[in-house]
Amino acid sequence: MTTALDAPPASFVRPTDFRLPGGEWFIGAGFGLFVHWDHASQQGIEISWPLVGRSIIPGSDGVEDTVTVDEYQATAATFNPVEWDAVALARLAKRAGARYVVFTARHHAGYAMFHTEQSDFSIEHSPFGRDITREFVEAIRAEGIRVGIYYSLPDWNHPDYPAFRMEDRPYALEHWPAAGDPANAGTPVADDRHRRATPEQWQRYQAYLRGQLTELLTRYGTIDLLWFDGEWERSEQEWDSAGLRALIKSLQPDVVINDRLLGQGDYKTPEQGFPVTAPDGPWELCMTIGQMWAWRPGDTKSKSTTSLVTTLIEVASRGGNLLLNIGPKGDGSLNESQVRTLEEIGAWMDVHAESVVDVSPTVGVDFYGPSTARPGTLYLHLVMRPIEEVVVRGIPVGRVTGVRLLATGEELPYDVNLEVHEQPAPGVDPLGELHIPAPAASGAVVDVIAIDFA
Repeated sequence: MTTALDAPPASFVRPTDFRLPGGEWFIGAGFGLFVHWDHASQQGIEISWPLVGRSIIPGSDGVEDTVTVDEYQATAATFNPVEWDAVALARLAKRAGARYVVFTARHHAGYAMFHTEQSDFSIEHSPFGRDITREFVEAIRAEGIRVGIYYSLPDWNHPDYPAFRMEDRPYALEHWPAAGDPANAGTPVADDRHRRATPEQWQRYQAYLRGQLTELLTRYGTIDLLWFDGEWERSEQEWDSAGLRALIKSLQPDVVINDRLLGQGDYKTPEQGFPVTAPDGPWELCMTIGQMWAWRPGDTKSKSTTSLVTTLIEVASRGGNLLLNIGPKGDGSLNESQVRTLEEIGAWMDVHAESVVDVSPTVGVDFYGPSTARPGTLYLHLVMRPIEEVVVRGIPVGRVTGVRLLATGEELPYDVNLEVHEQPAPGVDPLGELHIPAPAASGAVVDVIAIDFA
């Protein structure tokens, strides 16, 4: 299949000269789903973070879920998500238009959602017993969707990490960005450190880490993406990031690895909000539908479908993918509100996916909203409704063959305008402006105008 990344770019397509050997599918994938879940979802609390007594909501100091370490981990013994349906999840992902899905095989709290010989703290030893990760992988793959595995580098339950205890609260300040600021050297921010493993403990922990990664990369077929997390708790040297990448690539040469494997990642992962400057290379914005990652009944401040589709468009127009998170309930069933949102996104994607999947960002296009392009077509996203007309400048107007509204296929009238004193160089298409009478709203969440070129 020819994509905007394979063809010579038109004058308005921003060149993308980066590559991911074996993982080219990731560039331009557009939309993926994230799934956060572990045994504590039975309690309706956030995943992992209640252990350390910190909020995960940006700008919030309050703790959403007040539980002890023992209270958080107690539900591992009762975890029996009988409503879990991997096929239903995979079909929902397909319906939403997701090109890849990332599942939390093990989060910071240490509970493995897969069968592992490295620990007894896993779904295998729960009343449920079945290998949830295997069921996920097989169902997602059956729908033709790429398989992603989330794996936390820390394990706050492992005795050799060492395990997080109540006396370790509050969460050490060394883990936050300010700790690495040279201006804070010698201050409590830099010196407030968590307990460290002994060299012998760390050696055992590294063997555990590598053992679980080897299981995930040898027992479940092709894994397309590895999503690491928790990297801030140790240095690149302590993690031995280069050694981990070498192991991973020896087992799955084409797997794409995120940048949270310090110094060894293939793409960047801003979280929850847009970075001030969009990354130049491959990237992905991971975001929650509400405020929390795992299922929490009180998490009702959800983003609208319009807001999420707009974010998807804006990410694609900057050359990235959107990884949108959902959190199954403790019984394994899906959050009905999130299902509705994904179905509504899917309805938009049915008609508009061509404007956000396998497209390139643009350069030099003067338009009041986000734009994307593929060979022969420029897409204008009407995230703000035009009042009288749509005007776009900086495009080769002499090559325009038609303008259409994606939602209906309706051909739209347009006028071409050029600055009369400007003469293009020989062999260069003159750039001008297109005036399109504002189309009536189609009823789509966000309307998109496609401009086709010879």
